[in-house]
Amino acid sequence: MGERFVVVPVDSGEMIASGGEHTGKTEARPAPDTGDSGSTGAGTAEEQEPLEDSVFEPQDPEAAVPILEYNREPNKYGDGVPKENSPFINNTEHDKNNSYDGTNMALFEEEMDSHPMVSSLLNKLANYTNLTQGAHEHEEADEEEGSKKKAITSPQMGTFMGVYLPCLQNILGVILFLRLTWIVGTAGVLGSLVIVGLCCSCTMLTAISMSAIATNGVVPAGGSYYMISRSLGPEFGGAVGLCFYLGTTFAGSMYILGTIEILLTYIVPQAAIFRAERKEEAVDALLNNMRVYGTCCLILMAIVVFVGVKYVNKLALVFLACVILSILAIYAGVIKSIFEPPDFPVCMLGNRTLQNHNFDKCLKTEVIDNLTVTTKLWSVFCDGPDLNATCNEYFVNNNLTLVQGIPGLTSGVISENMWSEYGPLGMLVENKKLSSFGESDPTKDIYLPYVVNDITTFFTLLVGIYFPSVTGIMAGSNRSGDLRDAQKSIPIGTILAIATTSFIYISTVVLFGACIEGVLLRDKFGDSVEGNLVIGTLSWPSPWVIVIGSFFSCCGAGLQSLTGAPRLLQAIARDGIIPFLQVFGHGKANGEPTWALLLTAGICEIGILIASLDSVAPILSMFFLMCYLFVNLACAVQTLLRTPNWRPRFRYYHWALSFLGMSLCLAIMFISSWYYAIVAMVIAGCIYKYIEYRGAEKEWGDGIRGLSLNAARYALIRLEEAPPHTKNWRPQLLVLLNLDSDQGVKHPRLLSLTTQLKAGKGLTIVGNVLQGTYLLKDAEAKKAEQNIKSAMSAERTKGFCHVVVSSNLRDGVSHLIQSAGLGGMKHNTVLMGWPETWRQSNDPESWRSFIETVRETTAAHQALLVAKNVDSFPTNQDHLGEGTIDVWWVVHDGGMLMLLPFLLRQHKVWRKCKMRIFTVAQMDDNSIQMKKDLQMFLYHLRLNAEVEVVEMHDNDISAFTYEKTLVMEQRSQMLKQMHLSRTEREREAQLIHDKNTASHVTVNDKAEAGPERVHMTWTKDKLFTERNRNREFNANVAVRDLFSMKPNQSNVRCMHTAIKLNEVVVNKSQGAHLVLLNMPGPPKNRGGDENYMEFLEVLLEGLNRVLLVRGGGREVITIYS
Repeated sequence: MGERFVVVPVDSGEMIASGGEHTGKTEARPAPDTGDSGSTGAGTAEEQEPLEDSVFEPQDPEAAVPILEYNREPNKYGDGVPKENSPFINNTEHDKNNSYDGTNMALFEEEMDSHPMVSSLLNKLANYTNLTQGAHEHEEADEEEGSKKKAITSPQMGTFMGVYLPCLQNILGVILFLRLTWIVGTAGVLGSLVIVGLCCSCTMLTAISMSAIATNGVVPAGGSYYMISRSLGPEFGGAVGLCFYLGTTFAGSMYILGTIEILLTYIVPQAAIFRAERKEEAVDALLNNMRVYGTCCLILMAIVVFVGVKYVNKLALVFLACVILSILAIYAGVIKSIFEPPDFPVCMLGNRTLQNHNFDKCLKTEVIDNLTVTTKLWSVFCDGPDLNATCNEYFVNNNLTLVQGIPGLTSGVISENMWSEYGPLGMLVENKKLSSFGESDPTKDIYLPYVVNDITTFFTLLVGIYFPSVTGIMAGSNRSGDLRDAQKSIPIGTILAIATTSFIYISTVVLFGACIEGVLLRDKFGDSVEGNLVIGTLSWPSPWVIVIGSFFSCCGAGLQSLTGAPRLLQAIARDGIIPFLQVFGHGKANGEPTWALLLTAGICEIGILIASLDSVAPILSMFFLMCYLFVNLACAVQTLLRTPNWRPRFRYYHWALSFLGMSLCLAIMFISSWYYAIVAMVIAGCIYKYIEYRGAEKEWGDGIRGLSLNAARYALIRLEEAPPHTKNWRPQLLVLLNLDSDQGVKHPRLLSLTTQLKAGKGLTIVGNVLQGTYLLKDAEAKKAEQNIKSAMSAERTKGFCHVVVSSNLRDGVSHLIQSAGLGGMKHNTVLMGWPETWRQSNDPESWRSFIETVRETTAAHQALLVAKNVDSFPTNQDHLGEGTIDVWWVVHDGGMLMLLPFLLRQHKVWRKCKMRIFTVAQMDDNSIQMKKDLQMFLYHLRLNAEVEVVEMHDNDISAFTYEKTLVMEQRSQMLKQMHLSRTEREREAQLIHDKNTASHVTVNDKAEAGPERVHMTWTKDKLFTERNRNREFNANVAVRDLFSMKPNQSNVRCMHTAIKLNEVVVNKSQGAHLVLLNMPGPPKNRGGDENYMEFLEVLLEGLNRVLLVRGGGREVITIYS
């Protein structure tokens, strides 16, 4: 966790002077950050060593009193944020300094060095407080200004204040006030109930899943990002966390646009900078005004958030009060409409709705002083105010009618508003009950003050626009650090808030449809009622209650989005899972996320430049739906896997409900906007893959890892049911690596060859053997494993590492060959390097171990690949030019020699190489027919290769072969003599040492013995002289035997084969990029092992890169499909 306790001696006099509060006890006080995670922060090693024996009660009362100094180092990946380790376990420095004087626990003294006593653990648990990580500590930092920190009190917020009201405030907002009446009018009451039911069901199911996750252990402040990342892993967590961040940021844009729309449309329309000269320019003018004022509002809000979040938090209650008062005003207006409906008449021309901006009376003409005069409305539809002016044909043919906009709850208007009225852009808002004469002329109607659709409307669009009004369910979990009992409050508060808001939405849909005329419902901006907010016309006591309330509600929601989004980004950055975001983990001295706030404001500006509330809403719907989808997925995965740690206190969940919620989220995404859904998924997918390849490695015990384990277990059980078919056979490699004295990889090119051969497919196990006992070599084994993994990463070798500690290397390699792998996922091929120094090595075990490995792979029916001159093999960055891979097919090995070049040529290093196959014909063979048969065989194998048959005649064995065989046998005999001599010398030295020790011990006991009993006929010098003379005599005899030896005929034949085959191979393939050759088997008689090594050296002499191949005793390639 990057934390430790250091015992620091402090003068006891100072402690007494400071209040005496530390006398006889320890104090855990924070030490300053060093800024370097690798530094100790407690002085030099010389200073630390004597501190291990410090105890809490010094013998001398005047002596220095040790104090536990608590130091939290910055996390490796983040910005001073602790890792995921438990704050209790493995934090036992405090316990080490406790002396266990009693005998009750003597049996467990060894355990206490690394594990705390239960009493100590419980004490730490009792003192642990899950402090808020939101804006609360930043407020305190602002107020302290260098003064002494206040005593931290445990959070005390309950369900109502901590979860219910924040969720209520976040769910109810701009869509309810500005768009819900229009949605009801357009989709009809039934369609609106379907939309509300769909969205509220989605959030309720998500809340159930979220409650299960939130009650499965302590949830630090971090809310949904924390829950998803710890449940589904860093890849999903980062992807969905950023989606949630983008959703919150665009929500800020939506709230700011809502604020400006209320300001410019309903409060001070005269403040507009851009004004429309003609009706068709009104939409563009409104959007430009939204962009200018929205940008100014964003800058102002960002400054407020930057200066101090405490002001936002203090105003939160005011904003919440505005929301509640506005909703109460709506219900009050509905009740009042039963007895006294408000007077908001709508002027209708025929069945068309008119914008009531430029006229005061819904009349064509009126009588004033017995004179018939035209009204302002006449001037709008006619050339002039005169009665004989030319007027619009539809205006002439149809009468003007006043329709009551709010007929009241008991009017029965709900029957007319029950069905949908979708239409294209520019469609007139009409009342079908009223009569109409004449046809529409769209070319002229756009210039007249009719109320029209400003966008094309359809069901799926309304789903996307409405969904943001049900988001905000995470507000309670985001404040989990402030709750007295988060595991109790989050489920109850969130579900109650969703139930309350669902009731509000469903009831308002029905009430709007029952109280408001259909044409007024479809009038989005209230143009037909003199620019009043439609929902405001229903409210009591005044429309201004709703206007002012919704204005402050949108302001507050925008500020909270700009407060929450940067902190979410900061949490993701500090987790260190996305490297390029780490700069956003930094902030002001008090932790305020300055850089994250700047990025948030920049993204928020993008939404403001879009300028249309109806266009921004579906964007943030996508990101929130992605988040909710993965919350449901996390709960479902954890429930189905039944992981031991999955023990939620909230019991009312089920995996089927989570899957239903996940399906609903996915369905709503594609219903509302399929192209936005694809974009959101692509963004999440890109982030996922980026974290997978470049992100920091995190292990959070996530459900996806558990899912992988279950899938792996299932697959392994299935694999073991039957051996793989020849068509599915591929080399599953066990790579035997050698390490140097510093546990570094000697031949990394062996890993390069593995990567080129495998291309990331199949199984690769990289093994190594350390000699010794595991208890003593544990640290070396871990270091070796880490070095091998680093080398595998550098060479892009995907696989597993397995380091074995064994009493001798031979047994260790044998154990690896026998036991590496699991179930059906075992290796079938061993890859190793040729022991290049076997001739120079004084220890014959080096080449004997190699030969035994060959024998064991054969006995285990495993293939063997031996790379000679492995350091000359190409790296993964090399690109070999035009050249050949030559295969010398001497004996049939199951097709390994054919398969390996094909696999190598799949890699970019060997792609340009051509394959040549050479086979050897004897005197009795028909070489022409052999070539035809081999070409046909390759054709059926679908392999492209040149074929050549090499004839080897039975020549007489040359004198050179005899001489070479004789030299080989003499060398072998000499090595045996040298080995025997060395063994004999070691045995004699040990014998003399034992005798000297025995005589020294018993000299006093033998002092009383008589002279005849201690008389020695041989002195020590005489003994050595005689033995050296015998040894020289034996050596001379052995040398005479060496020079009188005759070579063994079997060895001569083998040497002849090796020399002749080497001549042919060198002649044909010396310039090849790689030569693959059948590996002869070792002799059955172990006495000829050293000669076997010599035969192989002669066979491979003069060749650069060679891969010796020995089949595993089964067919690995087939001509059948």
